[in-house]
Amino acid sequence: MLYLVATPIGNLGDITLRALEVLRSVDLVVSEDTRKTGLLLKHFEIKKPQLSFNEFNERQRLPRIMDALRQGQSVALVTNAGTPAISDPGFILVRSAVEEGLEVTAIPGPAALIAAVILSGLPVHSFTFRGFPPRKSAGRRRFLEVDARSPHTLIFYESPYRLAAFLEDALAVYGDRRAAIANDLTKLFETVYRGRLSELIQFLGQQELKGEYVVVIEGLQED
Repeated sequence: MLYLVATPIGNLGDITLRALEVLRSVDLVVSEDTRKTGLLLKHFEIKKPQLSFNEFNERQRLPRIMDALRQGQSVALVTNAGTPAISDPGFILVRSAVEEGLEVTAIPGPAALIAAVILSGLPVHSFTFRGFPPRKSAGRRRFLEVDARSPHTLIFYESPYRLAAFLEDALAVYGDRRAAIANDLTKLFETVYRGRLSELIQFLGQQELKGEYVVVIEGLQED
C-alpha cells in the first residue's frame, strides 16, 4: 500500500492521529527531505527507515519504491510540509502505482493553498490553483494571461525573491484586482495581507520577505 501522508505546514499540532498511526506502521517513509522529515519523526518518537524522493532524484528512486510496493511493503510518501504532489514530488509515483493496479490511499491534512484561500476574504465557491509561476517576467506574463478572463479566484505559490516581480506582472496582466498574500501559515507569526494589488506592492516593498508565500487573486468580475 502506498500512503500519501499530509504533514503540518508549520504548526506540528496539525498532524492528524491517522497520519501518526500510518507513519508508525509503514515499512518505509519516502521523504522529499529526509533531514526535515527526520525532525518530524523524532518529535513524535517514530523510528522508520527513510528514502529521499525529490525533484532531483525521483526518476532514479522510482524503481526502488515500486519494487517495495510490488513486494507487499507499505510505503508512506511525505513532503517537507503539506500534502504530497501539490507543487511537490509525488505525481510520478502515484501515477506509476495506479497504472500497475497497486493500492494507493490518501491521509488528508494541511495544504497551504486551502488555508490561504479561506483566509483571503475572496470568493471560495470556485478557484483555480496555478502553483509556482515561471521565474522570468516574459514567461510569467504568458502564464498569467491564461487566466486573465477567468471568473475563478486564482491561487499561486511564490518565493520571497520573486514575489515583488510577480505582483508587478499580475497588476499589469489582471489590473488592480483585490488580492491576499499569506505567509507563515499556522506558525506564530502567521500573516495575511489583503488589499488591491497596487496596495500590496507598495506595502510589501517596505517589508523584509522570508519564506514561501501564497498569493490569492480575485477572478474577473463582470459588470
